[in-house]
Amino acid sequence: MANTAIRKVGQQIPVQIGGTETHSKNVLGPVYFTLCNLRLRGLAGEPELTKDVAPAQSPYIIASNEAFEVDVDIEFNDSPLTRLLLCLGTRMTVCFSFEGVGAKAVEIDLEASELTAKDVFKYTLTWKGTPEMAGLTAGFYGIAAVATVGPVEHPCAPKCAMGYGYIAGLLMQVYEAFESH
Repeated sequence: MANTAIRKVGQQIPVQIGGTETHSKNVLGPVYFTLCNLRLRGLAGEPELTKDVAPAQSPYIIASNEAFEVDVDIEFNDSPLTRLLLCLGTRMTVCFSFEGVGAKAVEIDLEASELTAKDVFKYTLTWKGTPEMAGLTAGFYGIAAVATVGPVEHPCAPKCAMGYGYIAGLLMQVYEAFESH
């Protein structure tokens, strides 16, 4: 008996059954987020006119007993899979890192966390307090934010982080508050 082989011409697709089949590999769409708008604000307000040393209160030079807030925005894309994960309650956690410059300035991490909600694609995560509450000593600080998105807090969802982000570039000075008599 003669050895007859079937020759294949061109690329063969082993999983395709008919010539009119299509396969979609991205039905639900991608999920991604943007970490942006790292902000810092001292909340002391305007000084009295007799004590006014500058045209406006600096939001970056903060007394040790002055309230301040640091925040960052997390914005998600709009795809069917993103909508599902947001609706199921995805945990977003931001670690605000204060890196001291100089021997007296300390290094402190402050955390803010929030759960996502149905049809809400933009979030602002905020930490609010005073330098004394945070343990920040007088000195100069560089500030960064590190975000972790995930896990989803639904019993059917995997318990893992789905994404990370990093943003930096703010500077802050803390000075020791003095008591006026």
